[in-house]
Amino acid sequence: MKQGLSLRVSQHLALTPQLQQSIRLLQLSTLEMAQEVEQMLDENPFLERSEDMAEREAFGLEQTDAPVSGGEQIAEAATAPDMAEAPGPMLSSTESSSSSSDSGEGDAIEGKLDGATPVEESWEGDGTVEMAPDDSEWGGDAPARNNNSSGDDDTASAADLARAHISLQDHLHDQARCLRLSDEDRAALYFLIESLSDEGYIEDSLAELARAWQALSGPMETDDPNEGLEEREALEQRLAMALQLLQHLEPAGVGARNLAECLRLQILEMRNTPEARAALAICGQAMELVAKRDVKRLCNLCGLEDETVRAALGLIARLEPKPGRRFVDVERNVVVPDVLVTRAGRGFKVLLNPEVMPRLRVHDVYASAMRQNRGGRDNGGEAGHAAMQQRLQEARWFIKNIQQRFDTILRVSSAIVERQRNFFMHGELAMRPLVLREIADELGLHESTISRVTTAKYMATPFGTYELKYFFGSSLGTETGGNASSTAVRALLKQFIAAEEAAKPLSDNQLSDLLREQGIECARRTVAKYREALRIAPANLRKTL
Repeated sequence: MKQGLSLRVSQHLALTPQLQQSIRLLQLSTLEMAQEVEQMLDENPFLERSEDMAEREAFGLEQTDAPVSGGEQIAEAATAPDMAEAPGPMLSSTESSSSSSDSGEGDAIEGKLDGATPVEESWEGDGTVEMAPDDSEWGGDAPARNNNSSGDDDTASAADLARAHISLQDHLHDQARCLRLSDEDRAALYFLIESLSDEGYIEDSLAELARAWQALSGPMETDDPNEGLEEREALEQRLAMALQLLQHLEPAGVGARNLAECLRLQILEMRNTPEARAALAICGQAMELVAKRDVKRLCNLCGLEDETVRAALGLIARLEPKPGRRFVDVERNVVVPDVLVTRAGRGFKVLLNPEVMPRLRVHDVYASAMRQNRGGRDNGGEAGHAAMQQRLQEARWFIKNIQQRFDTILRVSSAIVERQRNFFMHGELAMRPLVLREIADELGLHESTISRVTTAKYMATPFGTYELKYFFGSSLGTETGGNASSTAVRALLKQFIAAEEAAKPLSDNQLSDLLREQGIECARRTVAKYREALRIAPANLRKTL
């Protein structure tokens, strides 16, 4: 085997740490993005919020509506087809005046992307696309917009209102404090309240709860198993008495161990009417018969008339199967839109929501100290200065990547509004087919970038708030040779079902025939799939009682 030397030229794509951070920030949701900003503010001393500028604007000292202008682009993104343009680092005036001389390798820009993101662009129709935040909000010295920082206690955001809620346990404890109980009974009731699920059910048996309570009381002083068994039985009896007290508290049905018991507890709180008595008898049967509304079998099992059973089923349908539902923390259900779409003449205006955009900049004092000590450092402080220079560069890249994230979201949202203009004018029935590749080809991005942008990002429209992925849908063929959006077909199905006769609901075959009359070719199985996606029951369950 002969040894030798040879040269080989090859190309490979390397994801730099800055590019990896840009990709990761792009796919974060609004909440995750806020958490990432808070973490970076805690870790990096060169980052700070521009709250002082927001306060000055709140008092009317300074105000500007200058749009964000694109600066230099990220060099690494030129080799990755799935990244959007990235404006240069936005620094304060004192920082930017001399940043080119001291940043060195940290601020080196090797190239530019193809085309800069326009600040304000017009598209067909008279709508305009503009960016609301000021350039200073990304790191400059101009005043930033006030984000409810005026200290007014009379105003509260949606998140603050959602956060101020009373849990089911707190509501029950308030009622339990009004009862005259012994310490042992109060402790048993407290234990049951804390054992409730979010839906208001007792999911474990009383024997299991007694065993858990006994374990919490500490190890037994004796090894006699009979004595431990007697103590457990006593605890179980005490829990059974406390359960009766719990099931008489509000809301009705709390403390039930299954759905049938929950419904019975609520019926017992009603007036003693024939319908209520029939409903109690029906709840003693299998719940599958109630779910299927099998009136004939229920009549035979309960010995009731057909009309009475139907009235009882109507009463049961009005009950609450999850008594703790209204006490669940709703903060996690609050959706804050990333993009706002409003009418502007005959067109639409697409803006980024300023409430979700962080106001960050490089700390002027620390950056100035780095420049002043650049020439006077000794050999011993070389490593420390290099580490601080690295942290400064990380702050600049973080600001740049955040702006790149919102720029990409704005570009994709503007393209979606342009493609789905009929939806914003007439509603979901006018939705047209749209796939990720169309937006990717239009903007010169990769499909993976469009997928990241449209995931967990929301747009506030005149018809409501929707996830960006909602505007993408497959196409169905029509008799005229065109295509219809699956979203529009689902909306049409909802209209058909809403207008159907309650006594004669439309089957999937009939719905397919109605769509065919509208010129849309949709098989019965496709109709069933869309109906299930809309959480609409089949025809036999939609039939009126």
